[in-house]
Amino acid sequence: MEEEDDDVSADPYLPYDGGGDTIPLQTFPNRGSNYVMSNGGGVASSSTHLLDFLEEPIPGVGTYDDFHTIDWVREKCKDRERHRKINSKKKDSAWELSRSLYDAWSGWLVVTLTGLASGALAGLIDIAADWLNDLKEGVCLSAMWFNHEQCCWTSNETTFAERDKCPQWKSWAELILGQAEGPGSYIMNYFMYIYWALSFAFLAVCLVKVFAPYACGSGIPEIKTILSGFIIRGYLGKWTLLIKTITLVLAVASGLSLGKEGPLVHVACCCGNIFSYLFPNLEEVSYYFPLKTLWRSFFAALVAAFVLRSINPFGNSRLVLFYVEYHTPWYLFELLPFILLGVFGGLWGAFFIRANIAWCRRRKSTRFGKYPVLEVILVAAITAVVAFPNPYTRQNTSELIKELFTDCGPLESSQLCQYRSQMNGSKAFNETPNRPAGAGVYTAMWQLGLALVPSGLFIPSMAIGAIAGRIVGIAMEQLAYYYHDWFLFKEWCEVGADCITPGLYAMVGAAACLGGVTRMTVSLVVIVFELTGGLEYIVPLMAAVMTSKWVGDAFGREGIYESHIRLNGYPFLDAKEEFTHTTLAREVMRPRPSDPPLAVLTQDDLSVAELQAVISETSYNGFPVVVSKESQRLVGFALRRDITIAVENARRKQEGIVLTSRVYFTQHAPTLPADSPRPLKLRSILDMSPFTVTDHTPMEIVVDIFRKMGLRQCLVTHNGTLLGIITKKNILEHLEELKRHPELPVISHAPSSFTRLSLRLRPPRRLA
Repeated sequence: MEEEDDDVSADPYLPYDGGGDTIPLQTFPNRGSNYVMSNGGGVASSSTHLLDFLEEPIPGVGTYDDFHTIDWVREKCKDRERHRKINSKKKDSAWELSRSLYDAWSGWLVVTLTGLASGALAGLIDIAADWLNDLKEGVCLSAMWFNHEQCCWTSNETTFAERDKCPQWKSWAELILGQAEGPGSYIMNYFMYIYWALSFAFLAVCLVKVFAPYACGSGIPEIKTILSGFIIRGYLGKWTLLIKTITLVLAVASGLSLGKEGPLVHVACCCGNIFSYLFPNLEEVSYYFPLKTLWRSFFAALVAAFVLRSINPFGNSRLVLFYVEYHTPWYLFELLPFILLGVFGGLWGAFFIRANIAWCRRRKSTRFGKYPVLEVILVAAITAVVAFPNPYTRQNTSELIKELFTDCGPLESSQLCQYRSQMNGSKAFNETPNRPAGAGVYTAMWQLGLALVPSGLFIPSMAIGAIAGRIVGIAMEQLAYYYHDWFLFKEWCEVGADCITPGLYAMVGAAACLGGVTRMTVSLVVIVFELTGGLEYIVPLMAAVMTSKWVGDAFGREGIYESHIRLNGYPFLDAKEEFTHTTLAREVMRPRPSDPPLAVLTQDDLSVAELQAVISETSYNGFPVVVSKESQRLVGFALRRDITIAVENARRKQEGIVLTSRVYFTQHAPTLPADSPRPLKLRSILDMSPFTVTDHTPMEIVVDIFRKMGLRQCLVTHNGTLLGIITKKNILEHLEELKRHPELPVISHAPSSFTRLSLRLRPPRRLA
């Protein structure tokens, strides 16, 4: 095992590129792999074809370094030119026609393969996680690869009340001590539970630390940043996919308070990225979500659902994780407790976000975060010790939510459904739905109350809300039973008819808490529909989710993922934030009045030596090209990386290119003396249409342009004369400064935290 040499490792702060920022090129070495979001190869901007070597595509030109930002406008123009060229030739021959068809259907083929792989991996992860989770408590003697439920499916010796107890399934105490009951059996099962939990957690953290550091966490903040155009090589690679899939199973099975649904987004994105390597010219999207991408995403989800249905990992022939089937409608007076659950979800979300960010920030600044293996082992040990005595914290989080969502009926043996009969006092169910709670229900309520502890993001947040919702639902149910003469219950609840469904409250509470943590609204309601199939309860869900968002926004508009993006310093412009200040482009652009002049290149009076001197003496990632230093009339924009690659390629492959050779970015070479060395033409790497704004353009419009078009940089002009440049980094610095000092009309000269972004991303280790 070897780790690649990386200059980034010497500096804990990794600045990102916004185009034209003061960032050393050597900070971002080329890691030797293509990034699928960039269209590799150069592109000729000239309408004429001169006999010049550099008119041909140059390997490496047009690509991006690691931790750089993609110029979406440039990429879109290149992709349109490629489409136009392919379509213009499709009538020439059968080969060109087949090439055109291949290009048109390549996107659909990629999403089909992505759907197949994502569905198969999701089913595999579900089955493996359930098996390993049950392995902590025992083993199936008839077939070791069966989990507890599967082991007892074919047993003829189980009863309805104890359907999970069968001779084929043996606990560890039975296998080791030969006894199923007693203090010794409990201690042995307790010890084995902790042992397996620590083993799974240790194996998971070691695999991530050694083989794929990018496999840690949910990955959703990084995915959002990558989709916005920021390059993190290796984050969506095949090695990350392999380790993420294995360690996700181990982490869930270890009993840690986290779910697998959030990280599955990262897994699916890795699948899409890997299949995209088969089509290097595949176009991508920026912040916006066009209709074509929507249909392809829908098709990929359809394929994944088909594969998942074929695998049937839940064992119930259904696609949803928490399928519910309630037999009672909801009543108007129940909107009050639903809204109260929304308030709880908003408060919980605000508390969780602040606590989580504070803890993550502390981990970055203390020695505790430098020992991830010890940290995971310690957290897993505490979780296992605390979770085992409580049956609701011992079981899998998904199983807990499923039990909380379930409506009590005659076939349910859960402790939450142990109501007293009105006729004989037994635990059997009465025909009357409104019935008093038994001792098992009250025991379950205080056990669920002890399970209300901070946990993971997606499924664990739903579990917190489901617990709170179930408790509120049982309380409402008992109020309806004991105080059925109240005007609320008397009007809506008829005697002998179903009135309150505690499982519905659990579902609403789960949506409210997840909404408070993520600040999702419409998409969250759709997700809950997908997970439960409860379409007829759209109004309670919408009321709780909207209330949760309003309450959470009162403490801060950012969700948990946006908060982590800001904490890690990722260059992401959130489209939900509104810019209401009155600053102008000239007040944000660089250079400042106190800064050195803007580094520019002239179109036809530079030598190779002078060009290399400009590159070596500055650390900008791009240079505006002007007619002359006197006029400063804008011609175009050239990236530092493209210039370096083009010059090195020309000096290596072209004869006569020396340090005194004239460099020109024009279409035709200037008139030179007969004894002059061969000139170097770099027009093919010049962006002839850089995005520009005037110095009086309001920053509100500039920010909108950066968000919606995915710009990397924007040049500021006045009557065609170049004045300065605004980069994505400048936009983020400006927004952050205005948040800290909203009374300031313009951005302060003080350096912000984005000047030294705390991107502590490490490249993954690779096999030697």
